[in-house]
Amino acid sequence: MELEVRHLRLLCAIADAGSLHGAARALGTSQPALTNQLRRIENTLGGQLFSRERTGCVPTALGQGVVGRARPLLASLSALVTETRAAAARTGGGPRLRIGSTASRAIPGWLRRLRERLPGTETELQVAVSATALLRRVAAGELDMAFVHEVEGCPLRLPPGLDIRTLVEREPQFVCLAVDHPAAHRAIVDLADLAADQWMIDPSVDGEWEGLRRVLNAAGLNPRVLHGDYLTAAGLVATGEVVTLCQPTSRPRPDMVVRPLRGDPLGVRLFLAVRSGAYGGELACVGADLASAYWEAASHSPPYRSWLKERGLP
Repeated sequence: MELEVRHLRLLCAIADAGSLHGAARALGTSQPALTNQLRRIENTLGGQLFSRERTGCVPTALGQGVVGRARPLLASLSALVTETRAAAARTGGGPRLRIGSTASRAIPGWLRRLRERLPGTETELQVAVSATALLRRVAAGELDMAFVHEVEGCPLRLPPGLDIRTLVEREPQFVCLAVDHPAAHRAIVDLADLAADQWMIDPSVDGEWEGLRRVLNAAGLNPRVLHGDYLTAAGLVATGEVVTLCQPTSRPRPDMVVRPLRGDPLGVRLFLAVRSGAYGGELACVGADLASAYWEAASHSPPYRSWLKERGLP
């Protein structure tokens, strides 16, 4: 095995996060896969780079030397890529807008509005589960902007050099149930109604598992929990195997319902991040298009529409 750029990024991510779990989230991979990759890198270099301790991963003397030399190499490579792409955009087929996003129903409407506002601009979209990874790519110039969510009580580590525009200060998280679930007929669901249910959560989504665990503990619940992606979760919800958190803009299906939780115990902040000074006054227009697309998506979700109406919100 030869040492590659992606291996250097992996080592720096572990050093930055201080744990394999945190690094895996930032890189958008699983912890077992990252652990195996680290073991192969250490075998290639012939020594242990990180000591695994109860509090996390700490670079060894050898690891400090490798990470210290890797950082300027990665910074130089990032600058090379950014400058080359900028030059290609100036001489190529026209301007490009590179957008990153965590999953959201606002994306289709936003892209449509951007095409209308910026005719002739090629729009690229990259969807990822890790908001942290997307924000780092914006700061490094690999993306022009990112639309992400931050789970309440689990603040994201914002890289320097970003301008932030908050779209929704606190979006409530709803719950998704099978249509024949005993609580499905209720307009608002209590967590106590779900005490006997198995939950499913995607631990690779920054802050998601930590936020849900805090809410469940506060309610005195200790349910069974499965870890997996939300596409799989939707199928299991429909068959009554699990319940799961969902965005309020999620639309009900014939085999499942979307309901708010009483007291709105968990929320997220939605925001748009761009490199500082990259767009100037245009950021307000891009943000306005995103806001318009978000509220359009909200209007198509009856449970969210009712929730907003009860609070006198548009």
